[in-house]
Amino acid sequence: MKKFLNVLLALAMLPIAVLVVITPMDSQKQYIFGLLSIGVLFILGFNKKRSVSIIMVVMSVLLSTRYMYFRLTQTLHFNSEIETILGMGLFLAEVYVWVMLLLSYLQTMWPLKREIVPLPDDMSKWPTVDVYIPTYNEPLDVVRDTVLAAQCIDYPRDKMNIYLLDDGKRREFAVFAADVGVGYITRNDNNHAKAGNLNHAMKLTQGELITVFDCDHVATRIFLQATVGGFLKDPKLALVQTPHYFYSPDPFERNLSVGRNIPNEGALFYGPIQQGNDNWNATFFCGSCAVIRRSALEEIGGFAVETVTEDAHTALKLQRRGWGSAFLDIPLAAGLATERLVLHVIQRTRWARGMTQIFRLDNPLLGRGLTIQQRLCYLSAMLYYQFALPRIAFLTAPLAYLLFNLNIIHSSASLIFAYALPHLFLAVYVNSRMNGRHRYSFWGEIYDLVLAFHIVLPTAVTMLFPKRGKFNVTDKGALLDVGYFDFSVVRPHLIIAILLGAGVIAGIVRAFAHDYFGVDPRVIALNVGWGLYSLFFLLAAIAVARETRQTRKTIRVDAAIPVLLHHASGIVSRSETADLSMGGCRIVAPDERHLNDDIEEIELLLQSGAINIPVKTIASDDEYIRMMFDDIPLARRRELVRVVLSRADAWINPPKPQDNPFRSLGTIMRCVFDLFWLTWKSRRENRRLRAELAQAASSEEGNV
Repeated sequence: MKKFLNVLLALAMLPIAVLVVITPMDSQKQYIFGLLSIGVLFILGFNKKRSVSIIMVVMSVLLSTRYMYFRLTQTLHFNSEIETILGMGLFLAEVYVWVMLLLSYLQTMWPLKREIVPLPDDMSKWPTVDVYIPTYNEPLDVVRDTVLAAQCIDYPRDKMNIYLLDDGKRREFAVFAADVGVGYITRNDNNHAKAGNLNHAMKLTQGELITVFDCDHVATRIFLQATVGGFLKDPKLALVQTPHYFYSPDPFERNLSVGRNIPNEGALFYGPIQQGNDNWNATFFCGSCAVIRRSALEEIGGFAVETVTEDAHTALKLQRRGWGSAFLDIPLAAGLATERLVLHVIQRTRWARGMTQIFRLDNPLLGRGLTIQQRLCYLSAMLYYQFALPRIAFLTAPLAYLLFNLNIIHSSASLIFAYALPHLFLAVYVNSRMNGRHRYSFWGEIYDLVLAFHIVLPTAVTMLFPKRGKFNVTDKGALLDVGYFDFSVVRPHLIIAILLGAGVIAGIVRAFAHDYFGVDPRVIALNVGWGLYSLFFLLAAIAVARETRQTRKTIRVDAAIPVLLHHASGIVSRSETADLSMGGCRIVAPDERHLNDDIEEIELLLQSGAINIPVKTIASDDEYIRMMFDDIPLARRRELVRVVLSRADAWINPPKPQDNPFRSLGTIMRCVFDLFWLTWKSRRENRRLRAELAQAASSEEGNV
């Protein structure tokens, strides 16, 4: 009955919505209407109820649609062919943004927050699980702890089998697998890359469920107990996906001074978007940290091999067959983020190419088996990776007028601003309210601009030739001894930044001499403001290319573990760790004895027993002792993995503070400032070093 009443209410409001969209106004009336809308939005913002959020979403959709109707009916008149091409290109880019706005609201407006489904007390009813760890060319240092963490999972030993799937066919991996007691599977070819590797393993194993971990993802001890219960409760459940949590910083977090203070790039997807997908039974399989029912996979012929994003395509095939999916928003495993910006670009280019392949080869809008909501959720994901061309269009559009005096929007500056202001303001404000703990305002612009120039060609080619391209593996675990600025990644960004700077200067000159040039100063002001806006975010994207040093091979996590310190003199003192990693630890200094007496070994006091680890003291002071571990036998290392990486709460962190759009804009401004300040500081330091070297060289010549 309630649903029926909601439909009637929507039908009754439809004529009002149409009037809001199509009623024309002059600039003054539109300003008043827009400011009133913004005022109502602020008043509603004091109420945190979800029903109010839905009202605000409806307002945002109406005012954005009103802007698009204005653009369609009043601004598409051009004086030349080049203006027509550029003007229609800009309009189509705005259509793309409008469609993505609607789809994003569909995905995030009704998030489903699942809880863990407990397993039955009778362990004999628990299903058998095969744990797959696929690897190709990654070093054993990266893979080792993933395997050891899988062995730490709390699940009956007779119901869980772990397999290292080595597509690289490396002897040291086979020896390691034998040493730790896990299965080792390889094959004669590398057909279909990761998907082929997984499908080959399926033919050799028999577990009722299959768990996949990328070779750098270490699982917590409760991973299976938290995810398997749903399969017993729902016989049609095929997939349980958990978030990809990264315990190392990505290029944005590491290279930007404010990077650690903002949600990382994936937080929005592994939060509101996947929760929203889950509500419509459209959860995406993300290739790792997931559990899948074997019988469901067998029904669709195994993991999808037609595209380079086998994960999302596999989920799509499962859902077409009527299987269920779920997203559990608890970080139960953690992995390594891409270390450098160039690797980040390569990885995202593969994702963009793969989603474009799915769009062409198995379009979710076509075919049977999906609900309308599922089709739209997949459409949103696939269209997202077509952002490159629209982003470039928005970025460069003001140059058409500033440098070439081309009018690609046929309207007065005041009218454009009057319609665009409420459209943009409401979109930013509503998204900040709904997703503000997972994606701060304006940061999406930076994430997209970094990639735009690099994925525009691959996505265009894949759209025309969907079977081109091959799977590539993202390098993980590398170190960077010396920081540098990666010009190769941001070369196109620098070119456009120079053009925008020239355009802004040209516009300012024309504004001061508008009588001479015969131009409307308000049109110039609009385009100069647009150019400055584009340049501002472009500079922030360029700042990400300033690669900082990455010298720590293992990431330290906060953990207070009781320890015994064994001194060279034979004395033993008691303390606890301040933080701990697989490579070393920081210990609270119990007294001053360590300043004069070397520590040869520490003993971690665990509930499961003690671990003796030989150490070297790296540094010490009155407060802390910093130590590096020597080589650890595999049995002890497994216990260390259990303590450091596999604790049930290892990756449970408090959420980021709620977004404030103005504060977010300020953090981006700081990134731009740091770009100039650090560049100037670096150049000054380089000049100083060159001067010192020149002076030293001249002194040597004088001595000779």
